[in-house]
Amino acid sequence: MNWLSHIFLSENTIEFQIGNYLSDPLKGKAWENSSNDLKNGIHIHKIIDSFCDKNVYFINSKNKLRQKGLLRGVAVDIIYDYLLTKNWDKFCNIPFEDFTNSFYKNSKEVSKNYPINAQIEINKINKYKLLHAYTNLEDVALTYKSIDRRLSPRLLKRDTLISYKEATFEKIDEIEKDFLEFFPIMCEEIKKHTNTKRLNHWKI
Repeated sequence: MNWLSHIFLSENTIEFQIGNYLSDPLKGKAWENSSNDLKNGIHIHKIIDSFCDKNVYFINSKNKLRQKGLLRGVAVDIIYDYLLTKNWDKFCNIPFEDFTNSFYKNSKEVSKNYPINAQIEINKINKYKLLHAYTNLEDVALTYKSIDRRLSPRLLKRDTLISYKEATFEKIDEIEKDFLEFFPIMCEEIKKHTNTKRLNHWKI
């Protein structure tokens, strides 16, 4: 799952959402004196990643792209964010633009006193409006190219994200069926580890 999914799969407080977003760039470790909400967001991020790795629908989606490939999971992460955007109203009772704009505004405000590395990541998601990064399949393909440019030559010799473009476009309807089965199950897993009263943005 990528940026939008991680923020959606959070308790509806800005620091929990930020923790879930920042978990990867912070390598899963909060800074000293960070809030419990932020720490809990980081923890949920790890649960989401672990759940995806083992879930049959997520694995099926990877196999629809290709039977083998180091970057299949990364591709599905991106595709699933696109599919969440596409199916947003099935899962969230807050309109997409309202939800994302609220995150942009509130994250920018609360991060003013964060460590510089965290501020850089928050500034990045605001500057480039990353929650809007996958509104159509062409955006997905552009993201494949963008990530490939940041990968090491050694990895690129073994696999590239852009090599999944054709399968992504051809199999998107089948992958969407996987996603629509997967996402409610993912939400049920998150409920086990969160305060469900603070998941008030969910429809499911």
